[in-house]
Amino acid sequence: MKNTYLYKKIIIGSITLGTLISAGSCTKDLEREPTLGLTSSILYKDFNNYKPALAKIYAGLAIGGQGDENNADGNTDIGGIDGGFSNYLRQMYSMQVLTTDEAVIAWSDAGLPEMHNMTWNASNPFIAAIYYRIFNVIAVSNEFIKNTTDQKLSENGISGSNLTEAKYMNAEARFLRAQSYYHALDLFGNVPFVTETTDIINNPPPRIAREELFKFVESELLACADNLKDARTNEYGRADKAAAWALLARLYLNAKVYTGAERNTDCITYCNKVINAGYSLKSNYGSLFMADNNVNNPEVILSVNYDGLSTKTYGGSTFMVHAAVGGSMPAAQFGINGGWGGIRTTKSFVALFNSSPNDQRGNFYTSGQNLEINDLTIFTDGYGFIKYKNIKYANNQPGSDVTGNFVDADIPLYRLADIYLMYGEATARGGAGGNIGTALGYVNALRTRAGANQVASVNVDFFLDERAREMSWEATRRTDLIRYGKFTSSAYIWPWKGGVKNGKAVDEYRNLFPIPANDIVANPNLIQNTGY
Repeated sequence: MKNTYLYKKIIIGSITLGTLISAGSCTKDLEREPTLGLTSSILYKDFNNYKPALAKIYAGLAIGGQGDENNADGNTDIGGIDGGFSNYLRQMYSMQVLTTDEAVIAWSDAGLPEMHNMTWNASNPFIAAIYYRIFNVIAVSNEFIKNTTDQKLSENGISGSNLTEAKYMNAEARFLRAQSYYHALDLFGNVPFVTETTDIINNPPPRIAREELFKFVESELLACADNLKDARTNEYGRADKAAAWALLARLYLNAKVYTGAERNTDCITYCNKVINAGYSLKSNYGSLFMADNNVNNPEVILSVNYDGLSTKTYGGSTFMVHAAVGGSMPAAQFGINGGWGGIRTTKSFVALFNSSPNDQRGNFYTSGQNLEINDLTIFTDGYGFIKYKNIKYANNQPGSDVTGNFVDADIPLYRLADIYLMYGEATARGGAGGNIGTALGYVNALRTRAGANQVASVNVDFFLDERAREMSWEATRRTDLIRYGKFTSSAYIWPWKGGVKNGKAVDEYRNLFPIPANDIVANPNLIQNTGY
């Protein structure tokens, strides 16, 4: 069984993980005292509790609730929506992929068709789900950080090697909080702001503007880059310095969107830190997304870990495999007991591979599928796209769950290929310290692995398409399109963008999602994003 840091019923300090969506304000309920009587003053006196408490933060990305090993989405961390449906990574897919040319979905659940059609509003339950997932991770992180300061560790008698490890854990919690605040920065812009020292018992959370939140995330990641374990020395699936460097590179690549100022030189600096840390490309592209992708994987910097026996969630990689199988696609070849007939892709995405038809990254299922999407609700309209499988690369056998329900494949958050492409784009945009010849070499290393044609040169525009080819369905596409001015504008149109078959531009305000209506009502400090 993989190291999945689980994720069993853990009550952390003074946190009760309540019904956030139905409660209104996203953070206030997280300060209530527990009903089971276990307080932070007891929990943090025993170092044996530290790793399980930290695991709960990681679990906020992986699973939907505090259920047992038979239903990891049970006793959901947020209310108002099913725990599996609202899973953090599943909803990052909805925000970052389903809103773009990379995917459409056949299901008609209330609020879901509006995501690809780009017609969502402030009452959309899926936007609310990721919003509250983000702030759930932030709240749990705050509690851990508050109880692992130098002062608290001294008061609780933590010493020796346990003290050293506790300080590393504190840095991990700060990283995970910064990562979720980065998602808030990217998706929503101007949001409630709460740290471990904020009084939200007596006052609603203050609002932080996007540019100020950028500065906070940057400062936290820079601190984490000093305080986390060295690159490639932590347990698999736990953050180290390279994870902080990778997220800093992503933050800086998008800095102009967030703050109005280019930070390409800084992006190159932190890409180089990762590149020089000893990572290398996995030899086979497809194996990055298979059931045993935790084995001999020198490319992944940080992943969210899954195991079909101990992380039984309907989000994460279980969603990524089941939802993408439908029509005549043979479920057994994906290591599952059946497909959900949901997600597939558009002809605009397919066209990105026209110049290199043997590219393994363009792994489309076409039998019985139509290239044209005349009806979004029919799975066979639109080519199937094969990314994740619950099959082991080593022996072509299915994952650990013999029922075929739950998937073993881990989901990479940051990997070396992404770093190569960020380095290349930042260099092409004029960042200092980069070399365009080196960037070309990185690109061709990726293309060689994928069986694609080599390219003789690269420029800024090239990297948008190459990122789609390499990073498809990895929750980067919306951010990339916004950086290039092509998410909402008429500069790039794909099928059903704007809710019409041939696609159309939408209003620029949709580059940000709305703050959920419930939180606007509950917190007088918040201001709704323009247009909503």
